[in-house]
Order: sequence, then C-alpha cells, then structure tokens
Amino acid sequence: MDRHFPDGERGHGRGRGHFGPGAHLGRGRGRGGRGRRGDVRAAVLLLIAEEPMHGYELIQQIVERSGGVWKPSPGSIYPALSQLEDEGLVIIDKVAGRKTARLTAEGVAYVAEHKADLGSPWDDVRDSVGAPEQDLRELIGQLMGAAGQVAAVGTPAQVKAAADVLIEARKSLYRVLAEDGSTDSGS
Repeated sequence: MDRHFPDGERGHGRGRGHFGPGAHLGRGRGRGGRGRRGDVRAAVLLLIAEEPMHGYELIQQIVERSGGVWKPSPGSIYPALSQLEDEGLVIIDKVAGRKTARLTAEGVAYVAEHKADLGSPWDDVRDSVGAPEQDLRELIGQLMGAAGQVAAVGTPAQVKAAADVLIEARKSLYRVLAEDGSTDSGS
C-alpha cells in the first residue's frame, strides 16, 4: 500500500471528485495577507432576511457573494443557525424535506435595527484577500483539476509522472519562499 494513498489505489477511488476550480482550498488564513474568517452569524442573518434558506443554500450564497474566497463549513453554518434559533431570531421549519431557516418577527426587527453593524461580511472577507492570493487560488484549482483528471483516468505511468511533477512543484514553491527577495525568481 502506498503511504500517500491509503486505499492503495494511487488516486483512483476515494479522492475522486475533490479536485478542480471549486475545490475547497483551506480557510485562507495565516501569513501573507490571506483572507480571514467571515462573520457567519451576520451572513446568515442577512441572507435569510432576503428569503428563507437551508444550510447548503446559505453556504452557496456566501461562496457566490464572496467571489469564491469564503466557503464556510457546515460545522460553522449549523451552529450559527442553532444559536440564532435559541436567541429567537430564526425559526427552522421543514420545507420540502429540508430544514429551512427564516427570520422571526424579532429577527426581522433585529436585522433592520442592526443593518449597519451586520455590514457585508462576504465583501469584508473578499476585500481581505489581495488579488495575487486570489490568482494563486484559481491557479491551484486548475492544477488540482488537472491532477484529478490524471488520477481518475491516467495509466500507472502517467500517474507516476504526474506525482513527480507535483513533487517538483512543491519543492519549487518552497524555494520561492526561501529566497530573500534580492534575486528575480521568475523563470
């Protein structure tokens, strides 16, 4: 069994479908001015003030409105909904078999009263990520898409060649970080 592919399939199987431009590439926090976590509570309130939504719709709307920079996990959306429900601002009903959140009368009043404080959380996150970082995320998505295609349909020799390319790319990226900035890193 290969240590990099627990199922021993060298990329054929469990990992399929997790590549491509829409792939989640981490939270985008840390060094280099990358994006920060958004205000999930504010985002949920603002979105369901527009119309009732279920959790997946909330996630999709946040991704769309942030330009793909912010993708909150279900582990942040559902606790926020639960908290808002406990506060009496949201009620959750079953609509077409899905738990759908809508504002209560108190929630409508709260959003109206605190509109300025709630701001535009998706814009805040998008604005916290600079253009170079956004460009890198897009390129990473394209690279992952290509790697996913090789893993899904490539021959064992093609998968090995792709692995070698990815290993070299990783090493090259670390060399970029190791440079002191006094030399031109373009090649």
